[in-house]
Amino acid sequence: MRVFIAIDIDEQIRKALGSLQNELQSEVDIKKSDAKWVNPDRIHLTLKFLGEIKDEQVVDVCNITKDVASRHESFELDVETVGHFGGRSARVLWVGTGQGCENLLQLQSDLEQQLALAGWPKETRKFSGHLTLCRVRNARAGVKLAQMTEGYKDFKLGTISADSVSVYQSELTPKGPVYTVLGNYGLQ
Repeated sequence: MRVFIAIDIDEQIRKALGSLQNELQSEVDIKKSDAKWVNPDRIHLTLKFLGEIKDEQVVDVCNITKDVASRHESFELDVETVGHFGGRSARVLWVGTGQGCENLLQLQSDLEQQLALAGWPKETRKFSGHLTLCRVRNARAGVKLAQMTEGYKDFKLGTISADSVSVYQSELTPKGPVYTVLGNYGLQ
C-alpha cells in the first residue's frame, strides 16, 4: 500500500489554486503535454511520503501520526510565493508557505523523528512545505516556467488553518491518483 501523511487544505484555498493554475497556464507559451497540472481537489501539503508499506504497518503509522498530532497546537499557515524545484529548468512548480511555517517545520520534524524511531528512513532532503501546482515534462517548458515564477515572488494566495493531519493511501490509476483517508488526527 502506498502511503503519505499530509495537512489538508480548505475549499477556498483549492479554488484560489485552481485560479492561479489557469492564470499561469495562460501566461506561459508551452504545449499542454509539457506539464501535468495537479487537480486542485488532489492538492495537499505533504509532511512525509512513506511510499509502499505493508498493510499491517498502517496501524503503526496512524498511531504515530495521532501521537505526534496530539502534541502540537493548530496553527494558521500563509500560502504565498510561486517557486520551482529543479534549477534553471523547473521540474515542479509550487506555492510555498510563509508566516506560520515555524509551526509546520516543528510538526514535520517531530513526525519525521518519530517515524524514524519506528524504522522508516529519514528524508535526506531538507523539508520544504509546498503545494504542488504542476510537474514539468519538458526541459524547454521548464525554463519558461522557471523564468515566469520570478514575477510571483511576492504573491499571496491565502491562509490555511492547519488543525489536523491525515494519513492517506495513494492508488495510482490511469486517470490520476486516488487518495483515501486512512486516519485523520486533530491538532490541539
